[in-house]
Amino acid sequence: MGMMDSLGLSGLAGGVQRMDKRQFLFQMLSFGMIVSSALMIWKGLMVVTGSESPIVVVLSGSMEPAFHRGDLLFLTNQDEPVRVGEIVVFKIEGRDIPIVHRVIKLHEKSNGTVKFLTKGDNNSVDDRGLYAPGQLWLTKKDIVGRARGFLPYVGMITIYMNEYPKLKYGILGLLALYVLVHRE
Repeated sequence: MGMMDSLGLSGLAGGVQRMDKRQFLFQMLSFGMIVSSALMIWKGLMVVTGSESPIVVVLSGSMEPAFHRGDLLFLTNQDEPVRVGEIVVFKIEGRDIPIVHRVIKLHEKSNGTVKFLTKGDNNSVDDRGLYAPGQLWLTKKDIVGRARGFLPYVGMITIYMNEYPKLKYGILGLLALYVLVHRE
């Protein structure tokens, strides 16, 4: 008994060889439809929530106990004033990864503009050390969204796949294998 037989994959090699061009084209078309559907859902969420990124994963423990590493946050970015105590997701110029922290202070100017300061609940100091050089406050343009809900730890798979790239390729390989075996 060979290794392919012991893994239950002996029919796979023959099945792949027997797959004709139409079947292959159908599989690729199905995959394309899944990807395009996911993109349409994402774009729809962007429009409905007003956020460039309607779903984010908490990447650190800086917001514990409110949110933990791996929590999946649902964001909105509607035109309403930012309030002290609100949890916002913001981007800093020159950094790709958004930050999830709480607004701790507002600075209102006489001309009506509002700036604010943030801090992670689990951090001992405010975020001025994270902001761009010379930046002391955030403005509305820095906001990606405001946390409106979450699913605990659902985003851990994203973190694991980024920290362990081989895991990502292993999962993709298993999915491809599953599709090939169960294509009927």
